[in-house]
Amino acid sequence: MSRFLLILCFACTGFAFTGDRPAYRLFTAAGQPADYDQMLTDLAQADVVLFGEQHNDVMAHWLELQVAKDLQKLKKPGQLVLGMEMFERDVQPLVSQYATGALADTAFERQARPWPNYDTDYRPLLLFARENKISVIGTNAPRPFAQAVARGSLKALDKLPATDRALLAPLPLKVDYDLPGYKNMAAMFGGDSKTHGGGAQNIIQAQALKDATMAHFIRTSRQEGQTLLHFNGSYHSDHHDGIGAYLRQYAPKLRVRTLSVVSQEQLQQLDKEQVNIADFVVVVPADMIKSY
Repeated sequence: MSRFLLILCFACTGFAFTGDRPAYRLFTAAGQPADYDQMLTDLAQADVVLFGEQHNDVMAHWLELQVAKDLQKLKKPGQLVLGMEMFERDVQPLVSQYATGALADTAFERQARPWPNYDTDYRPLLLFARENKISVIGTNAPRPFAQAVARGSLKALDKLPATDRALLAPLPLKVDYDLPGYKNMAAMFGGDSKTHGGGAQNIIQAQALKDATMAHFIRTSRQEGQTLLHFNGSYHSDHHDGIGAYLRQYAPKLRVRTLSVVSQEQLQQLDKEQVNIADFVVVVPADMIKSY
């Protein structure tokens, strides 16, 4: 069969070439196509980069590692620091020991309470940091404190001893319930209803405790001239609120840049609801394989 007849046969049976099948596309906040290298140059000049992920998105985790590697190439030794929501403040000594090679994998995984998807999704970041002598900062509030707030409001923290307060953002904590993310949470949990162990207000306060604690330790862990690349769930940094709002409160002069990874059925353009959620938006296919 000639090449012409073969092509004609494919056309008659409905076969069509679809061109490239990219694993992700990168957009600016306004929805314009973005260049990866130009984005890196911009991020390298930032004081803080908040990388918002979907926790089970394998493409997000791969891209986090690539951004960390590429930023490290653009920075001088000691100028890149990694921050992670995935580790709570009370296990920071273990995180530091592991990052320097002073703690074995088995001991770290037994004591540091890593997330279930740690081995596939976050361990590569820690290994990269250890190999390149990059500091790693666990920034999240210990879970028992967030749970106490979700059950009984921020008042549950009033009588904490100084050793426990040192693991959290400065108290008392001021919460702006008008932030878009918190307003969305109020709608999700029924406004002022008493569901979910104390109602929407307590849930928002628990979220704010996490956001503020992460912002506080991002600020206090970063030294002048460093870029702190922070990995967190996108809900903590989308629309420049959450962690970003507390960074503006604690250190308004910091230059903060944000990324957010979103899923879409199509990758040609940014969906309307994703515009302006971050400085850079990474779009992955909706049918991308998940890690759990």
